[in-house]
Amino acid sequence: MNKIPTCYLSLFILINSLFSSTLLFSATGKVSANNLIESSPKTYYINPNTGNDQNNGTGKTTAWKTFKQINRLRLTAGTTVEILASGAFHESLVIKADGKQQAPVKLKFAPGRYHIYSTHAEKRQLHIANTNDRPDELKAIALMFDKSSYVEVQGAGATMIMHGKMIETFVDHSNNINITGLSFDYNRPTVSELKITNINADYADAVIHPDSKYSIKDSVITWIGDGWSYQPGSYWQVLNPQTNDLSRMNMPMKDLRFVQKKGQEVRIYFKRDAGLKAGHIYQNRDVTRDCSGIFMQYSSDIQLQDIRLYFMHGMGVVSQYCHNIKMDKVVVRPDEKSGRTCAAWADILHFAGCSGKIEVSNSYLSAANDDAVNVHGIHLKITDIQGDHKIRVKFMHDQTYGFKAFSAGDSVALVGAASLLATQDNQLVNAEKLNDKEFLLTLSKPIAKAVKIGDAVENVSATPEVWIHHTTITRIPTRGVLATTRRKVLIEHNAFENTHMSAIFINNDASSWFESGMVKDFTIRENKFIRSGEPIINIHPENTVTGSTAVHNNIKVTDNHFWLHGDRLLEAKSTGNIRIFGNTIYNATPDTSINQLLKFTDCIGIDISGNKLTQK
Repeated sequence: MNKIPTCYLSLFILINSLFSSTLLFSATGKVSANNLIESSPKTYYINPNTGNDQNNGTGKTTAWKTFKQINRLRLTAGTTVEILASGAFHESLVIKADGKQQAPVKLKFAPGRYHIYSTHAEKRQLHIANTNDRPDELKAIALMFDKSSYVEVQGAGATMIMHGKMIETFVDHSNNINITGLSFDYNRPTVSELKITNINADYADAVIHPDSKYSIKDSVITWIGDGWSYQPGSYWQVLNPQTNDLSRMNMPMKDLRFVQKKGQEVRIYFKRDAGLKAGHIYQNRDVTRDCSGIFMQYSSDIQLQDIRLYFMHGMGVVSQYCHNIKMDKVVVRPDEKSGRTCAAWADILHFAGCSGKIEVSNSYLSAANDDAVNVHGIHLKITDIQGDHKIRVKFMHDQTYGFKAFSAGDSVALVGAASLLATQDNQLVNAEKLNDKEFLLTLSKPIAKAVKIGDAVENVSATPEVWIHHTTITRIPTRGVLATTRRKVLIEHNAFENTHMSAIFINNDASSWFESGMVKDFTIRENKFIRSGEPIINIHPENTVTGSTAVHNNIKVTDNHFWLHGDRLLEAKSTGNIRIFGNTIYNATPDTSINQLLKFTDCIGIDISGNKLTQK
């Protein structure tokens, strides 16, 4: 047998490898590190209408048709990807890029509507904070940045429309990602809506929104979506269009019978008053927490700018264990042309275990099923103390676990579960993940004698500074802003309108949601609070015993304008150094003093001065 020269053998192996990679992609539809091809810095073109994946993709007339070829490349610094026209895509766009500050990778979307289908999309098993009802279920992803650096996305006029439950954008282990101009919506939102047009003694007539597909069988309504369906439970929301108030309610579904009339009109029969009111709009969703709208994890220096979110399924924009996030001109509201009233299935912006600085500016956050902004750390419970330097800790809430919550070198606080006060500050030498819920932590200093099993640990390194400014928060059924972080918080020049519960809520607990932590510098200034639930500002750590010092400290409420509809401006518990001055309070009843609008429990260092009350 003739011997094959080494050079030809090497070439054969290379060609076979590339061919095998192509087959791997074609067979699985997935993107993996094993089948990536390094690109040279050039411009690639995609056109779903006239392109062909057999083209070279480097000219407008030789554009590719789908995202598949881009997904096979690792994009080098200076590369540009242009999507020349909108259309339908049955695969995700997965970006793996090595851009540089002076030569970023650019991704440009032409204006138009991009229909993204979940069936063959990239899917990942993910643990998402406050969203773990189905931790083993694969989440479909529309747009993904995977281990990427310095990517700029330009999408003015482009709307990505999800067909099926999907994460609209996933940023994973990436840095310096700037997304500008894109809009996101759902073909069939996962929140269904109907409007009551007429009420009688034993029935109500309703019109179901055209986007809320449904069927009625045996007097039972079933909501039907893209790849999902369910029969509504008792959890509903009701919107009063006259007052713009949005609130939660229980609907006794077992007592209701649905009968189809013409078009989208139905008649709802009931044996007893179901709480329905003519002219009001009712929203319903499956309460299973299985996804998020935008998801960012283990990433840094992320910016979302001029983004419109017409609808998000799941826990909104979730950022967990990210560093430095800026959201500017983010608009969350239904498309004005749609006639819908819900834009977010739950929270709008949710930050868990983040660090650096979080900035939300010039934004409009509305039409949610839960809080507008929630910033918190995560308390893990101490389940075992092993010698002088090791503790075993555990995620306790069944919606929040599975993350890499610690790294060697992190600063931690050992916290009394009852008092919520730090018993000891320490530092990690090692963090060993035992399973999705437990870690074995090795500490640099001997564990203090006062620390006991059942107490909590907070990763102090995973706590952010927060600046929320020039933003409108409206039509929220729960709270406007929740922020529990020990670093500086500044909430200024915002408008809070129609938050059904408190506009600002400062919590901290190690017993229910295990959302940490203590506040040390929190300023609320020059905001407008209009028709907010009361207390408008609620400072309520969930400690069960009073410690030697306050849980929260140094809170300033200054130069704000409050419009009351009740008698409670602020309540505070276990808080020290509260200063309330220079505020103007409207709609106060005659002879009311500022002190009558405030309630303090176990608080110290209270300074109230220079506030103005008016009856207009």
